[in-house]
Amino acid sequence: MAQVKITLRQRPSTEKQKVTLKGLGLKKIDSTRILNDTAAIRGMIGKVSHLVCVQEVR
Repeated sequence: MAQVKITLRQRPSTEKQKVTLKGLGLKKIDSTRILNDTAAIRGMIGKVSHLVCVQEVR
């Protein structure tokens, strides 16, 4: 299964963004997670795309 590497670059400004980032497992600036590339994860990334950096992992 394909995976994505997600890194938090900016602080969230709303409670909804905080909850989404918590769901992705990102808590602090520059924290990184490698997650399976699923539709649910892509949807959450889309909601906070301006706060995170996303790279595909091979």
